[in-house]
Amino acid sequence: MSLMLATRPNATAPVNFPAKRSLGDSFELIGALMNFALNEEIYGEGEPAEYLYKVKTGCVRTYKVLNDGRRQVGAFYLPGDIFGIETGADHTFSAEAICSGAVIVVKRSAIASRAMGDSTLSKQMLDMTMAELKRAQGHVLLLIKSAQERVAGFLLDMAARERKQGEVDLPMSRQDIADYLGLTIETVSRTLTHLEASSAIALPSARRVLLRNQGALARLNA
Repeated sequence: MSLMLATRPNATAPVNFPAKRSLGDSFELIGALMNFALNEEIYGEGEPAEYLYKVKTGCVRTYKVLNDGRRQVGAFYLPGDIFGIETGADHTFSAEAICSGAVIVVKRSAIASRAMGDSTLSKQMLDMTMAELKRAQGHVLLLIKSAQERVAGFLLDMAARERKQGEVDLPMSRQDIADYLGLTIETVSRTLTHLEASSAIALPSARRVLLRNQGALARLNA
């Protein structure tokens, strides 16, 4: 990652932040825009967490390869989401582009330095860190539920994040979803088919889901 940014001086040059800018504004104003291809690595597990990232277009997954070779997807990040947040010095997951897209990259130390003298930005940084911890805790709780509960919860979460009424567009594959939910791809496919048969959802295509009965999905997710 560092070698890539070395060719983009805007990403590492000293930054003069405008006063009272939001965290998102800071990314847009001083970040380096980087393009990534399908499945291209953005950073690797164990690498220094020197940068923060904001999805401009496309979708990003974070993941960890377990000792037995299985992949556990930790999170999906959509346009506008900030990722790469760590409580330690190194990344605990790897990050890859799910599809071709663009990411805005900002040096972590530059944001932290500005936050020291800006209470608004400091609070936003704290809120963002707490939200990421809450998301991780929610993911752990999701993994102890049944397959139907996991899939229903995932679809409702995606619908809320995409802010669409009654439908979900899935940039990720079913294998990605399976690895996120701790299920096999066969179980994910069977569960989606069962939910469609029960009229809770409709599947016009592999990447588009219509939420026909959100109440039923919510009861499964309760």
